[in-house]
Amino acid sequence: MLAKESEKTNAISLRKQGLTYDEILKQVPVAKSTLSLWLREIGLAKASKQKITEKRKLAQRKAAQACHNKKVLITKQIIEKAESEIKRTNKEDLLLIGAALYWAEGTKERTKGTSVIIGNSDPKLVKMALKWLNECCGVTEERINLSIYIHESAKERIVEVRKYWSATTGFSIDELNKIVWKKNKLNSKRKNSGDKYFGLLRITVTKSINLNRKIQGWISGICKNCGIV
Repeated sequence: MLAKESEKTNAISLRKQGLTYDEILKQVPVAKSTLSLWLREIGLAKASKQKITEKRKLAQRKAAQACHNKKVLITKQIIEKAESEIKRTNKEDLLLIGAALYWAEGTKERTKGTSVIIGNSDPKLVKMALKWLNECCGVTEERINLSIYIHESAKERIVEVRKYWSATTGFSIDELNKIVWKKNKLNSKRKNSGDKYFGLLRITVTKSINLNRKIQGWISGICKNCGIV
């Protein structure tokens, strides 16, 4: 009985010092239900309450960070495994990739004919499109016009933006003078915002109405060979 009273006194003292139940149980080996019974009427000083609250917040942050680290690791493993499944690609593969890319992102032919136009904010996609246009479509650099479509909130960063797309495409910064300012409200939830926002780069190929028609033929051929038409 004296041992229990001693444990109770110790538990109360530790609680008043701002220790959590789990921390107290490490020093006072009793059932959690017993500890709860002993401490349910024990008032805490403001400083002790704040101390316990901070400990809980710290524990929550640690748990959240551990969860995030696990997610990052799993994501990395999945991407690396998937990447290893893609073997060496050739020009025929590039032709199909580019046609599918244009199918999704490019401008389609209208009644009077339409030039080849494709735009995106993803630098890798832009580089892939340029590679495809050159190697599979025979489009030389002289036939390519580049335009930047960007929200007007980025006006102060336009020099940086032009340098970014110049480095991405290999075109000189002087060839990136055409800027189209967008006035719609910028989505604050997008990942590429703030200093990571570089707008969209639009690629227009001159004298390319027949090329657009040819691309539509490639897309049709892909559909037929996949058995979807």
